[in-house]
Amino acid sequence: MAAGIRVTVWNEGIHEKEMPRCQEIYPLGMGGTIGAYLRQQPGIASVHCSQLDDPEQGLSDEILDNTDVMTWWGHKAHDQVTDENARRVQERVLKGMGLIVLHSGHYSKPFTSLMGTRCNLKWREHGEHGEKERIWVVDPAHPIVEGLPEYIELPNTEMYGEPFGIPQPDQLVFISWFQGGEVFRSGCCWHKEAGRVFYFKPGHESFPIYHNEYVMKVIYNAVKWAAPVRMANGYTQGNYQPLEKLD
Repeated sequence: MAAGIRVTVWNEGIHEKEMPRCQEIYPLGMGGTIGAYLRQQPGIASVHCSQLDDPEQGLSDEILDNTDVMTWWGHKAHDQVTDENARRVQERVLKGMGLIVLHSGHYSKPFTSLMGTRCNLKWREHGEHGEKERIWVVDPAHPIVEGLPEYIELPNTEMYGEPFGIPQPDQLVFISWFQGGEVFRSGCCWHKEAGRVFYFKPGHESFPIYHNEYVMKVIYNAVKWAAPVRMANGYTQGNYQPLEKLD
């Protein structure tokens, strides 16, 4: 990726319109906040921010053709993403586009289709202040944890708990502990044909989680990890002629 990574930040964009607290915390919107951070990082060639109410739901062929890695945040309107758009995102991942799924995006159509499961979990919102979450690094050699301390502590967040209805991750990077006692696989990696998928739990709309330097560093590291691998001659599938003479 010598020319840099082209990122699309897809954000549902509903809470920012309906919730004064979300507007106060994220005047740029959650997607805009993530996009502004990524634009400042080395190796990022471009950042495009898309929302559900954009033309073609911000998922046009033109946008996808210019995306190496997509981040996805959704919550209230998973069902409003068209099946066709979800299918096209899924197909782009299988062909090599990276996908970073954030917080309640675990229920999104692209993620559940790539996982092949319902992706259910436990959850709890503990009043207006939430509860403490401690995100432990469990794979210190993984590139997504570069530059992080051994854990990230978030004082106010929503609880997600096991069992998390996902297929076994190829790599488990983070496990979260919550003040109420639960644990959760909060950072998971998968290889899906030519593409890579990373799920990262933090990101509730009522708390300033995307202003945490370490949370943002995880997203940036994940973008670098998920960027497509450019093979010299690509790769082929389907009917294939033999390289050696067959008797």
